[in-house]
Amino acid sequence: MKFVICAYFVICVFLSPVAAAEQQPEAQQAEQRPVEYIGEFFDIKVPRDNYVFIKSTHMVFGDQAGPAKTEEEKEQRIWDDLVLSYEAFRRGVTVAQEEIDEEVKKILEAEKVTFDFKVDKQAYAEWLKTKTNEPVELFENQLRHLIQMRKLKEQVMDQMNPEISDKEARQRFLDESSSLSIELAEFENKESAENFYKKARVDKKFWDEEKSRRPKEFRQPGFVTLAFLIDIWQFPRDAAYKMLKMKKGEIYGPAPVYKGYGVFKVLDNKTADEAEYPKVKENYYAKIRGVKKYEGLEQWIRDLKKQANIKIYNQIAEKGGEK
Repeated sequence: MKFVICAYFVICVFLSPVAAAEQQPEAQQAEQRPVEYIGEFFDIKVPRDNYVFIKSTHMVFGDQAGPAKTEEEKEQRIWDDLVLSYEAFRRGVTVAQEEIDEEVKKILEAEKVTFDFKVDKQAYAEWLKTKTNEPVELFENQLRHLIQMRKLKEQVMDQMNPEISDKEARQRFLDESSSLSIELAEFENKESAENFYKKARVDKKFWDEEKSRRPKEFRQPGFVTLAFLIDIWQFPRDAAYKMLKMKKGEIYGPAPVYKGYGVFKVLDNKTADEAEYPKVKENYYAKIRGVKKYEGLEQWIRDLKKQANIKIYNQIAEKGGEK
C-alpha cells in the first residue's frame, strides 16, 4: 500500500549507502559487497544503493508527481529525485526526529492504528513489516528525506520575490468571478468544426439533430468559472470572454480546446462585478504570487538538472551502455 504525507512535495533523497533500500545495516552490506556506482552528476558518482532507496520510497509513498506513464519516465523521475536530494544534502537541509515522529503519528492516525508507536515499539515494527515489509529504520529514513525535500523546496520558494502587476491580479479576479455555461461540440480538426459551425448558424435544428445522432461528441462542462474553462479545458481567453457577452442560444466557434476544436452554444453566463475587485485585490496578489513561486521552483529544478549533467552508466545493469 502507499502512504500519503500530509504536505505536497516531490520525493527525493541523497544518501550514503546507510539508507539504501536493502533491509540490512550498512556495516553488514559493506562487508558483503563493494560499492557499485551506476551514474554521476556534478562529477560525483552515485551509488546503486541510493537509486534503490529512491525506488523503494516511491513504492511505499507513491510518486508525488503522479503515476509515470512509461518505464522511461519512471526512471527519469528517480534520477531527478537523486539530483534534488543531493542539492538538499549540499545545502545542509536537516530534519529533526520530532518532525519524523509527527509524520509517523499522522500516518498511524490515518490508518486508525491504536497503539502508541513511541511506547510499543514492537507493535510499531510488526505493523510496518505487515504494511510495507520494511524495518523501522528504513521507513523513518524515507520519511526523513521526504520532509527534507519539502523543506528544500520551501527554502527555494521563500527566496523568490516575483513581480506582480495590478493587471495580472485584476485579470485573475475577472477569470474567477465570471461564469459561463456552454454546450460544446468536439471535432478532431478545424475544417470539420468550421463545416459544423456554418450549418449550425443557418439551421436552428441542426445542432440538436447532430447531438441526437452522435451524443458522445457533445459535452457540457457545467456553469463554471472562466478560469476553469481556460485552465482545465484550455479555452482561449478571448473566445471565453466573447461568449460571456453573447445571448443564450447563440453559437460561437470554432476555437481550439484541450483536444481538437470546439463549436460552442451559450447556455448561460454571468459577468464579474468589477466593483468587488478592490475588496479582494490582496487575495489575488497572494494567489498569483504563490503560482509564480511554484513556476519559479519548476524552472529552478530544470536549471539544476541541466547543471548536474546527469550521466547514467547503465540503467541498473539492465539496459547496458551509457545513456
